[in-house]
Amino acid sequence: MRPRRPRRGQLGMIRRKGEGRRSVPKEENKATSRRFYEELFNRGNLDAAEELVISDFVLHDPNIPEQPRGPEGLKRFVAMYRGAFPDIEFTIEDQVAEGENTATRWVARGTPQGELMGIAPTGNRVEVRAFTLHRFSGGKIAEDWAHYDALGMLRQLGVVPDPGQSQGT
Repeated sequence: MRPRRPRRGQLGMIRRKGEGRRSVPKEENKATSRRFYEELFNRGNLDAAEELVISDFVLHDPNIPEQPRGPEGLKRFVAMYRGAFPDIEFTIEDQVAEGENTATRWVARGTPQGELMGIAPTGNRVEVRAFTLHRFSGGKIAEDWAHYDALGMLRQLGVVPDPGQSQGT
């Protein structure tokens, strides 16, 4: 049986099975997305994950082998980055919300003091610009799609040479 197509104007009301049915204003979703970065990454308040994401939350990141799932997976993911970059700071540059989605453009800055996915700390301060899309369900984040300049981060860390530079220089 083919899924029923939504009627005009209903796109923001499509829900997946088992998800909340509460409609949340766009500004509340934007505030929750801001808290995601402020509480988890900037302050290191990992317990905030329980308030911010649904129980079957998924973080889609093409740069990591296993996608973090649920509040506990998110806590491990954030702890990995905060362990590598204890001074990490996310700055929100722009946000747009439509229906159940909030798009956030951000920049993260930090100095690696610990290992990150097998990369030894270099002490080189990095700045990474990115875009994240959060899909909401019942006022909480259900999915996170992060797209950031991973190659630029590796170049800043000195792990990958800049274009035109040989590996040994």
